[in-house]
Amino acid sequence: MRAPISIVIPTFNAESGLPGCLGALGEGLSAGLIREVIFSDGGSADATLRIAEAAGAEVVTGPPSRGGQLARGARAAGGEWLLFLHADTVLEEGWSGAVLDVLGQPGAWYFRLRFDGTGFAPRFVAGWANLRSKLFHLPYGDQGLLIHRSVFDAAGGYPDMPLMEDVALARALGKALQALPIEAVTSAEKYRRQGWLKRGGRNLATLLRYFAGADVEQLAARYRR
Repeated sequence: MRAPISIVIPTFNAESGLPGCLGALGEGLSAGLIREVIFSDGGSADATLRIAEAAGAEVVTGPPSRGGQLARGARAAGGEWLLFLHADTVLEEGWSGAVLDVLGQPGAWYFRLRFDGTGFAPRFVAGWANLRSKLFHLPYGDQGLLIHRSVFDAAGGYPDMPLMEDVALARALGKALQALPIEAVTSAEKYRRQGWLKRGGRNLATLLRYFAGADVEQLAARYRR
């Protein structure tokens, strides 16, 4: 019997985060959960593809759009379950046991968010993300999403969008999304560089503009600036 989970990681010059991300997957391999690891790359010019080769991962390539990359990775995946991870996200030790407990029936699951930083700001931002996920069923991609293939397909999968692709999928999944009792630890580097208040406020403003119907391409261009 083949392992049930395909791991899909969207990458673009992601060399710095990948060792930690991949290292945490080892317990899933040992537990017989991981069928394959797929890097959906958007044109990396660093060591990302060399890391993929060393890890024995499959690589699919295409334009650098997060939604498009995730969709391509999902199409290439052969697993009954899809686990979408960002390259700078590290699953907490013990994740494989928590995942094993929910594989008995189709569903959609997310991990609780924690940042790799200390102090009030990381705890506050992660706390808001976890509250948003619980109340509004809106986890972001950096929390990791575990979705049964049938549920993913019924929701329409990831749209080919440069931004808010995780929100679009979460809205389609709705109350099907449930929390796993395990944390996904994601990098706080961008928050540290840009400022917790500034980046957090910008993320919230972008979300509200998206809900108000703003053009996603324009939102993405503004977000990158």
